Amino acid sequence: MSELATISRHALTVLAGQLAVMAFGVTDTIVAGRHSQDSLAALSIGSAVFVSVYVALMGVLQALLPVWAEQRGAGQQAAIGASVRQSLYLWLAASVLGMAALLAPGPILRATDVPPELRALVADYLAILAFGLPPALLFRIHGTLNQALGWPQLVTWLQLGSLAIKVPLSIWFTFGGAGLAPQGVAGCAWATLAVNYALALLGLWMVRRQPLYAPLALWRRPEPPEGAQLARFLRLGLPAGLAIMVEVTSFTLMALFVARQGVLASAAHQIAGNLAAVLYMVPLSLAIATSARASFWRGSGDEAQAAAAVWKGFWLASLTGCALAALLLIVRGPVAALYSNDAAVVALTTALLGWVAAYHVADAVQTLCIFVLRSWHITLAPLLVYGVMLWGAGLGGGYALAYRGVGGVGPLHSPAAFWMASAAALAGVALAFWALLAFVLRACLRSAREGVQDADRDSC
Repeated sequence: MSELATISRHALTVLAGQLAVMAFGVTDTIVAGRHSQDSLAALSIGSAVFVSVYVALMGVLQALLPVWAEQRGAGQQAAIGASVRQSLYLWLAASVLGMAALLAPGPILRATDVPPELRALVADYLAILAFGLPPALLFRIHGTLNQALGWPQLVTWLQLGSLAIKVPLSIWFTFGGAGLAPQGVAGCAWATLAVNYALALLGLWMVRRQPLYAPLALWRRPEPPEGAQLARFLRLGLPAGLAIMVEVTSFTLMALFVARQGVLASAAHQIAGNLAAVLYMVPLSLAIATSARASFWRGSGDEAQAAAAVWKGFWLASLTGCALAALLLIVRGPVAALYSNDAAVVALTTALLGWVAAYHVADAVQTLCIFVLRSWHITLAPLLVYGVMLWGAGLGGGYALAYRGVGGVGPLHSPAAFWMASAAALAGVALAFWALLAFVLRACLRSAREGVQDADRDSC
């Protein structure tokens, strides 16, 4: 099978699972939107806070993919098992930190001027999700391991099956019925908590019972924490996790700053953000697949094959991103109407989706690049670029354009200000990451050729 076919098949499998997970958010957005504008606005703010916490911690664990893929390429199966057991210490620490943040959201809600009438709804929503965070992170380790091993389909089937739990529970808990009082937006959180525990337990059962995991010896008694191993994880995972946190918070904090514009703006922004997140799953899946293949070939000692896999994944992600952006521009009106029956919400959302399309093109390129750079253990430079461009130019520029005015334009007092600035900032990030990736690949190929030449001379 060709490298492009391998990457495509892996990516499609990951995409199916990621879209199933994203369907959780789509379901909640539609259900909350049908319940009330207040519920949709509270969901927008609450999900922004939760996602900011979750993805930062998830990024630390997801960054272990290159480690396990390299070990697989080198044929070190026992080392994979020992490494996974060590990762459980990171999971425990991440769970404690994440729960503490979600159970005390008051400071961030006040600092971002979330309307007082929404704060209680948001706090209740986050308190429920706090107890669903540990199983969600544990399942992320399970998913990352399977992606590194080239078995993403094992996770995908679980994620697809979980929709059969999530959709009916979200509807039931939110609107009530069969003796259950309506829970409003908190019902969406209860449904998510139930699904997270179901996925984690099924993942553990699969690892215990499936013979294909046997060579990894995962179920040996956990070794005590190994400082050198955990330090290696943190050197790779901490900058990666912080980079993802900057990326996602530059996206999710928009919801908190938009909230001061009122319920209509928050509702429209929630729909636009949800669609942007759904589209993001495509380049994310391609990035995961490409990173896994590149790390596998690096573990096997073949830098040329690793570089070839990267460029195939890069062009596939870029072309797919352009195609999806064009499709969104064509169908943005009907899609907005699917989410809400409020004419004002639909009109504002339709306008925002034009900027979402531009945002996605840049997002597709930068996502592929940053994941692949982690295969070469490059994480600090992307973090710095993210901080300057996404927080500074994107979020800061959007805030200035929305509430203060920039260069004689504005203040716009519209969510569109944030989408404009973020799309421009992300385009700059994509260009910087592309240049860095090209430099790294050229340097590695040059080093590999010099190594071969030195070996030839030594053999003479």
